[in-house]
Amino acid sequence: MSLDFNGRMVGPGEACYVIAEAGANHNRDFDTAIALIDAAADANADAVKFQTYSGASLYSTKAPKFEYLGDELGAEAPHELLERISLPRDWQEGLRDHALSRGIHFMSSPFDRQAVDELDALDVPAFKIASFELVDLGFIEYVGSKGRPVILSTGMASLGEIEDAIAACRKGGSDQIAILQCASLYPSPPHIMNLASIKTLSGAFGIPVGLSDHTTGLHISSASIAAGATFIEKHFTLDRSMEGPDHPFAIEPDELATLVSQIRDVEAAMGDGVKRGPSPEEAKEMYSKARRSLVAATDIPSGTTITAQHLAVKRPGFGIAPKFSEAVIGRTAKNDIEADEILCWDML
Repeated sequence: MSLDFNGRMVGPGEACYVIAEAGANHNRDFDTAIALIDAAADANADAVKFQTYSGASLYSTKAPKFEYLGDELGAEAPHELLERISLPRDWQEGLRDHALSRGIHFMSSPFDRQAVDELDALDVPAFKIASFELVDLGFIEYVGSKGRPVILSTGMASLGEIEDAIAACRKGGSDQIAILQCASLYPSPPHIMNLASIKTLSGAFGIPVGLSDHTTGLHISSASIAAGATFIEKHFTLDRSMEGPDHPFAIEPDELATLVSQIRDVEAAMGDGVKRGPSPEEAKEMYSKARRSLVAATDIPSGTTITAQHLAVKRPGFGIAPKFSEAVIGRTAKNDIEADEILCWDML
């Protein structure tokens, strides 16, 4: 089934929906957030997404620090770090309006019920739930109660946990659900991405499946199209050298534009799976000029009975096909045939 994102249909058979994940890479500067929206729009992404949370409601003050953030960022307690880089909620309407003016969807991942209410009031096209929230079934049920499409990221989740989350969303009232294969490591090494599971998830749940990609570079996201991804979410930043936890593994605006272009190229290259003869473009010249056919290996005087020694196989391909060589042997030349001349049936 396809989902309706405020008039944009998303799912199998539709163009891949590309979410440019700005996350917290606005660095709590409104102009930077606006510039991120502009960069996503310029890259022809379908949506730009932020995150709406507060540090105090997200992390216990007793939570241990994260080693992967290093000595500087990792020195802060998680609730303090997240509060410091959180999106000011009074920005959201202005960001939404700017995104709409640029022809791109505005989204933000909610991490509390107040955020769900705020984003619902802004008429977001869908709710995207982060992998870490997948086990909060009461929260997911509340998100489902808004009746909007819901995208569930599934990093670290078992099939059973995904099934529970889908059931909670449906219990809330939304049956427009998609899931994202994801590896919850920042950055993620390619060997844990498991792109083959995209088809597994699609078969198991019968709903659109995509990829939330935290690897460095573009190639894993592009490859996921061939694996069946109908959504792609990718973190991006204005500059990887900026301070913050999500900048180092994010792609920059020129790379985002390249990624969207690569995705559209891979979609076009996938075709419909039917193996055919030459395309119109191939048939225009290459089919006749670059294939092989039978040619005269030597001069062949008129009346000569053709033998194998008279035949060679060369390009171009508009003469007698090589597979008919046995049918040519034993026939008689109607006229003189010069060496290297392309053999046609009317010569024999």
